[in-house]
Amino acid sequence: MQRLWLIFAQTVTVALAVLFVVSTLKPEWLPQRQALVALEEAPSNNGDDKVAPAGSYREAAQTALPSVVHIYTTQEIKQQRHPLFDDPIFRHFFGDKPEGQPQRNSGLGSGVIVSANGYILTNFHVIDGADDIQVALNDSKTYKATVVGSDPESDLAILQIKADKLPAITFGRIDNLRVGDVVLAIGNPFGVGQTVTMGIVSALGRSHLGINTFENFIQTDAAINPGNSGGALVDVHGNLVGINSAIYSRSGGSLGIGFAIPVSSARNIMEQIIRNGTVTRGWIGVEAQEITPELAESFGLPDSEGALIAGVVRGGPADAAGIRPGDVLLSVGGKPVKDPQAMLDLVAALTPGENTGFRLRRDKSILEVQVKTGKRPASARPEKE
Repeated sequence: MQRLWLIFAQTVTVALAVLFVVSTLKPEWLPQRQALVALEEAPSNNGDDKVAPAGSYREAAQTALPSVVHIYTTQEIKQQRHPLFDDPIFRHFFGDKPEGQPQRNSGLGSGVIVSANGYILTNFHVIDGADDIQVALNDSKTYKATVVGSDPESDLAILQIKADKLPAITFGRIDNLRVGDVVLAIGNPFGVGQTVTMGIVSALGRSHLGINTFENFIQTDAAINPGNSGGALVDVHGNLVGINSAIYSRSGGSLGIGFAIPVSSARNIMEQIIRNGTVTRGWIGVEAQEITPELAESFGLPDSEGALIAGVVRGGPADAAGIRPGDVLLSVGGKPVKDPQAMLDLVAALTPGENTGFRLRRDKSILEVQVKTGKRPASARPEKE
């Protein structure tokens, strides 16, 4: 029995050795085993990138991406000389202060090509104070940019580069945009490179945010981060519907609340800057205040509609028309005034030099006055976070 067991063990060992040698040197001699699990693969599109899968926004991204640029800015930091270095005794012992290399700050943002001959739309705060502005296109070509003009109160600026036949973006129609529509935000967040994020329109006509003087924002939950400023917000066809401008965040990153300037406002301001080099707005010279329920009760007003005139510039258009502090502005040119922001927008839309009817409440009387609109003086944009 022991001898039989030994022969069996030797036979098995030799068989395993032969199997190992054959499987290593001549695996084709062995029968092929079928896979235990049948794997299915998606059919190939044969290199046809135009065939987008269902639910993809590939075509919109491919349409808009070439029109979005990266903007790099540098700004020299002015170093103040300490007064001690001007003291003769101090200089006798310690010598003159050595002149070092000037320090420079760098910044980044995004922009949108709006014409084939080199005009680029971006945010004012992206290029504010910059000594040098460089624009990198989607094909990695870089150009030096000049500032055509800017409008701090709406946070918009127009740049121009010396290039032609550029891929200008197509402007969309803001009146077709609705809450719930899908939008894509394109820009250069944190300088990582061109990025596309997706979201929906969360709200329209957002104001009273304290971001700009004139506010009428599109709110979106598409991820907008530092570096996206000045980039494009596009619809599902790749058409421009807004210029990404700001985020609501305490950490500096996206929290799903981003704001974009509507393309209608941006286009109007852009055309004025290109045509005239500046933006012209109406002005009447008043300071307005919101009517709270407490103020309404104090002044004996029937409701809180309108804007309370808190101050009047002496010699200004409102002063010349007889408007006084304490009056309540109810309408401008027949359009109702709901609050001070609405008043600011309505007055800004007036043409300087023209007479416009203003409806006021003074004490318990309703007055109609004609105001000759003046030109709004330039003012600095409120500081952003």
